[in-house]
Amino acid sequence: MTVARASWITVVAVCAIAVVLFAISGYTGYSITVAAVGIAAAINLLPSP
Repeated sequence: MTVARASWITVVAVCAIAVVLFAISGYTGYSITVAAVGIAAAINLLPSP
C-alpha cells in the first residue's frame, strides 16, 4: 500500500467518524458537507482505468 492510498483511506475514515458525530449532535448541514468531502476523497481510492 502506498503512502498516498493510506492517506486517502485516513481522510475517508476521519470524515466518516465526523459525519456520525455531527449527526448525533444535530448538525445536519455540517454532516452533509463532511459526507460530501468524504465521498470526494473516496473517489481517489477507486482503481485507475
